[in-house]
Amino acid sequence: MAYLSGDIGGTKTHLSIATMDRGKIVSVKDEKFPSQKYPNLKAIVEEFLKGSDHEISKACFGIAGAVKKRRSQPTNLPWHVDCEELERELQIEKVALINDLEANAYGLNMLNSDEFYLLNEGDPSAVGNQAMVSPGTGLGEAGIFFDGRGHHPFACEGGHVDFAPRDAMEDELLRYLRGKFGHVSYERVLSGPGLYNLYQFVIETKKEREDPEILREIEEGDSPRLISERGESGQSKACELTLSIFVSIFGAEVGNTALKMLALGGIFLGGGIAPKILGAIKRGDFLSSFTDKGRFKELLSAIPIRVVLNDKTALLGATYYAKQLM
Repeated sequence: MAYLSGDIGGTKTHLSIATMDRGKIVSVKDEKFPSQKYPNLKAIVEEFLKGSDHEISKACFGIAGAVKKRRSQPTNLPWHVDCEELERELQIEKVALINDLEANAYGLNMLNSDEFYLLNEGDPSAVGNQAMVSPGTGLGEAGIFFDGRGHHPFACEGGHVDFAPRDAMEDELLRYLRGKFGHVSYERVLSGPGLYNLYQFVIETKKEREDPEILREIEEGDSPRLISERGESGQSKACELTLSIFVSIFGAEVGNTALKMLALGGIFLGGGIAPKILGAIKRGDFLSSFTDKGRFKELLSAIPIRVVLNDKTALLGATYYAKQLM
């Protein structure tokens, strides 16, 4: 018996086939595909399964978008994904779709202690609800309900709530982004494209000047990665300021999420961005912004915060769901 799992994002689709070996889930095939180059998920799965002799009995895909009645329209992809269609066309007995952050949260069950970085120790004996916040191509958020015995992930679309500025500079940022997008969500700031939005704000409002060569490189290349690298290395003051603003707003929104979920049992920072800018997170205003909630500062200070270092967590979570819960 084999399980097909997938982490479906706006940038890449990561697929895996897993089997059981002496009671453990083991990946036997693993491959990434550029999502935007394919017309739908079925085309990617068919290419991935070509030549494989494993009989797939169950499949689970974590997808970056809301899932309703076993269907999803991914937020950053022009696809429509339907479980019944996939079951019929791929001849798989049972297919499940779950939100990608829900998959990330399930994947926490598959990680070892050395696959986390402890950012805030908080109360080591903390118990209760947990939450996960993951900036990547978009901004994913999930709650993890504690029933007194165990934790149960649930999806939400908190990354699309209204961005709330906290000072005059962020007021200016909101006006700038409103001019570009109309509605401004936290995802417009706390994501890969959000990093570039922040960088453009820094440059266009002359908060910092940029070397023309670096500016051209960032505009023509992989902007989020280059901004992160130039900011972390100190090669660009504009990129440093961009990261500083990002980290501060990131901390504030993680604090918002902690309060809304009453996540006293801990917060997990996932996604592709947080591990790459860990230096900026540790140096910057993340923790002070996280706890800057007036009368709730002491409560938030006691919440443990961990950065998830394994970039396959969502894929592992989809496999976990297929094996344990379907």
